[in-house]
Amino acid sequence: MPPVRPLALVLLAAGVVACAARTNSGRPGASAIAERPIGIPSLPHTEADAHFMTGMIHHHAQAVLMGKWAPTHGASAELQRLAERIVVAQNDEIALMQNWLRDRSEPVPSSTPGPMKMKMNGMEHEMLMPGMLTDAQLHQLDLARGEEFDRLFLTFMIRHHEGALTMVNDLFGSPGAAQDEVVFRFASDVYADQTTEIDRMQQMLTARTR
Repeated sequence: MPPVRPLALVLLAAGVVACAARTNSGRPGASAIAERPIGIPSLPHTEADAHFMTGMIHHHAQAVLMGKWAPTHGASAELQRLAERIVVAQNDEIALMQNWLRDRSEPVPSSTPGPMKMKMNGMEHEMLMPGMLTDAQLHQLDLARGEEFDRLFLTFMIRHHEGALTMVNDLFGSPGAAQDEVVFRFASDVYADQTTEIDRMQQMLTARTR
């Protein structure tokens, strides 16, 4: 499991910025520049922000694909409820990320579950985001049914979620990244939500392997 970066430090930094914004905006006779919004919303996004949002679209798309198999592959009622929550939540988040990229004139990828395409030295390369399943693993899950599907789904989705936590940690560790308010709030939510889901899935998996 990836090392946990304490998000409290990031939240504290955001609070300091917000306090500075309130102090500056309250000065009498402030110039037009000083009156502009100060803090996270006013800072430009970085390449790391765009990379995170683009990669997370593909990452989420694979989770949606896996979740949609639950009703057709004989999953238990408990797992079907979990899978449905994942599908609904991550579809909504895909739309948010695509809108964010579009609003900032960044390339907007379709919600395909495959690798992310990157250009390096003028050549296009494919990059699989952390925790994403390989084609062979997806095929293995697709062939499974009933209790075996439950076990594989939970095993793979835990690893998938852990990959998302790695992506968030990498984002917050990139200089100047996550200063955009939408990126900051979204990444923080991903970290909190998927940490909670990992705990729940580990409990479900333990109950099935006793």
